[in-house]
Amino acid sequence: MGGTLASYGRKLEVLAQDLGLEYYPVHFEEVPDSFMMEIAIYGLPVRMPHWSFGVRYIYQLVQHRMGHSRLFEVVFPGNPGRAYLAKNNSLQENTLVMAHVLGHADFSKNNALFRRSQEEGGYRIVEQAAAHARQIGSAIEEHGQERVEKILDAALALEAHIDIFKGLPRQKYPEYLEERPPGEPDPFLERFHSLPGDEGRASEIATRVRASVPPHPERDLLWFIANYAPELEDWERDIFLAVREESFYFYPVFACQIMNEGWASYWHARLLREADWLPQSEYLDAVKTHSDVVRPHAAGNEVSLQVNPYHLGFSLWEKIVEDKGMEAACEIRAQDDDFSFIRNHLTEDLAEELDLFKYDVSKDGTVTVAERDIDALRDALLAPKYNFGAPAVLAVEVSSDGGLQLHHEHQTDGRGLDLDRSSKVLEYVHRVWRRPVTLSTVNAKGATKTLTYPVAA
Repeated sequence: MGGTLASYGRKLEVLAQDLGLEYYPVHFEEVPDSFMMEIAIYGLPVRMPHWSFGVRYIYQLVQHRMGHSRLFEVVFPGNPGRAYLAKNNSLQENTLVMAHVLGHADFSKNNALFRRSQEEGGYRIVEQAAAHARQIGSAIEEHGQERVEKILDAALALEAHIDIFKGLPRQKYPEYLEERPPGEPDPFLERFHSLPGDEGRASEIATRVRASVPPHPERDLLWFIANYAPELEDWERDIFLAVREESFYFYPVFACQIMNEGWASYWHARLLREADWLPQSEYLDAVKTHSDVVRPHAAGNEVSLQVNPYHLGFSLWEKIVEDKGMEAACEIRAQDDDFSFIRNHLTEDLAEELDLFKYDVSKDGTVTVAERDIDALRDALLAPKYNFGAPAVLAVEVSSDGGLQLHHEHQTDGRGLDLDRSSKVLEYVHRVWRRPVTLSTVNAKGATKTLTYPVAA
């Protein structure tokens, strides 16, 4: 980094620590806008190659050039953390960005969900993702681009289908059912014992009853397919597990976005306000940048489902610190995710102040609140976040012919399936399961619908 920016960065870190922020070391690096864009779209500085990332890159690049978006920083939690700053940003913008990153670093070290993810993954996702990319590059050399891409199609189509509560490291299911507890004889085995000469055989049967697969509905489809697809080769299994590992890393970023961006915005504002060494003109320019970052994005008279997380999170944290103090705010930062954060702290008064309710405008220009249902608003804000943003689809049975039966948990999921997309995903799953795959769900009218691949002639 440039001399002045590096100097500001050192002073910001001293100030942050004086104010009580606690974080792992952060390595800052200034990079060109094109590299920033690639990081933002691929999600990591070096990542496995796949065509879907390229499609996202082209779309975001057009948006960027049209001025519809602007990238200030990309930060990766870890020990150490890594943060990339856009070289084309002004000194004032990147000063704010560094302060913002220190807020992120404090959040990721101290939030329970982030901490568990980092502990399970090893705190070095950038290096791990680079290793995955090399691993997949080797697979392409050995098995060809087309074969590897087909496996990546399937794995990335299921990248949101993990079970965060079961954790990243998992043991396979027990192969056999546990023995019946003492004192609970099986009537069949009791009869078997009466046959002459078969007492030992009965004991063997009692301890060798195979468990069903899966023994319970399984949400972690990446893990299940990697471990139980009947003909999956080792290199294919490794790709599924690599995608799964990266999904576990990204889950806290997704589940804590409003909290995390709000906390970082609160702290960049406070750090800049208390940085008495910052020249007044540069402070004012940085404050203007802060205003751009946390401005609301209203959606006319509709409930804003695409609410700016910086704005909403910043407003909530300001209110929490004002009403409950910093110690309580730090406890909330440590324990909550967006679900509990929004449900516990987005009040009706604050929602109205932030113009989050639905409004009607009459012909004479009078604006009235059409709907002031705080529970409905919270549900609307959180709905896209459930189940990592994906429909709840579970593996429920492997049939006698090896076919895989999936079930869409539509009663509790609260969302329907795009049947065309679901059919395509079934095709991807069949590529790796290599037996018939069925999915039970409901259609638009609520009637039971079963999708199958291959489709019967």
